[in-house]
Amino acid sequence: MTVVGVESLTPEWLSSALGGHVDAVSVSQVGTGQMGECYRLALTGDGVPVSVLAKLGAADPAARAIVGGAYRGEVRFYAEVAPTVAIRVPDCLHAAYDDDTAQVVLLLEDLAAFEQGDQLAGCSPAAAHDAAANLAGLHGPRWCDPTLLELDTMKLNQQEDADLLAEFYGSAVDLYLSDAGVGLSAEDRATLAATVPVAGDWLLARADRFALVHGDYRLDNLMFRRDGEPGCVAVDWQTTSLAPPVRDLGFLLGTGLTPALRREHERAVVATYHSSLLGFGVADYELDECWLDYRVSMLQGPLIAVFGYVYTGRTERGDRMFATMVERSCAAIRDLETLALVRP
Repeated sequence: MTVVGVESLTPEWLSSALGGHVDAVSVSQVGTGQMGECYRLALTGDGVPVSVLAKLGAADPAARAIVGGAYRGEVRFYAEVAPTVAIRVPDCLHAAYDDDTAQVVLLLEDLAAFEQGDQLAGCSPAAAHDAAANLAGLHGPRWCDPTLLELDTMKLNQQEDADLLAEFYGSAVDLYLSDAGVGLSAEDRATLAATVPVAGDWLLARADRFALVHGDYRLDNLMFRRDGEPGCVAVDWQTTSLAPPVRDLGFLLGTGLTPALRREHERAVVATYHSSLLGFGVADYELDECWLDYRVSMLQGPLIAVFGYVYTGRTERGDRMFATMVERSCAAIRDLETLALVRP
């Protein structure tokens, strides 16, 4: 069933998509997504939820065409991958992608009883432990699973990917430092500049183990229980790929904890993640190896933040968020001596 835009989410269309009967629908926009649009649909009828979230592609057809692969990947995740892993995600009630229009529609469980993490504020150690244990549910069940390579568009990074990253990352860092980077400390500017020569080597580092990775596992993409109990849910599955799995964990802690909290609690959170992996049957992976992977993973932070700043739409919050991520990541890179581990 093709969807052109939010106006197509009629009671008739929703009845067919949800397998029930929708009498009426009330639509309200949620957030200001940079890669698409999200709406809360309040429903009345029989055999349907009282509300769902609808994720659609960008209204501009040209913008949709550019990121169509990400839309297709998220539909694939919910349809093919989510049932094979143990990470908590929203229930997906309908997922479709149209190759001709690059339009996507996802009808997802409404997580109104949860609250979104805040990348700017950071999170508590308890929330970090919760998110780390949930992340193991993505990586552990299909750890080094060769059948992941059979998924459409999924592949492990090769030398040409590293060369391409090295080429584009350097210019992106130059742009960042000439603009947002003027607010960084001299120490952070030096650390960020020092990541450029090793970016290509980093992409291929510690690649003897792999899993499906979220690619953007950070607080804004996590929904936490309002009562403070464990049980967070991961959303936004448009950036999944195959990579060394602990990069997701390093990105979470390196950008989501303040440096002081990270220094105090990161070893314990890494241990929580590692213990959870073992619970999913991961073998021949010692905690010391996990800790080393974690230290190497810290380049994920500046890479995502710099490219996000340079290549996505600018917003006031977005600029502050990327700056915060860069500052926290640079501190982690220095603390954990990441650059020395990556240099060949």
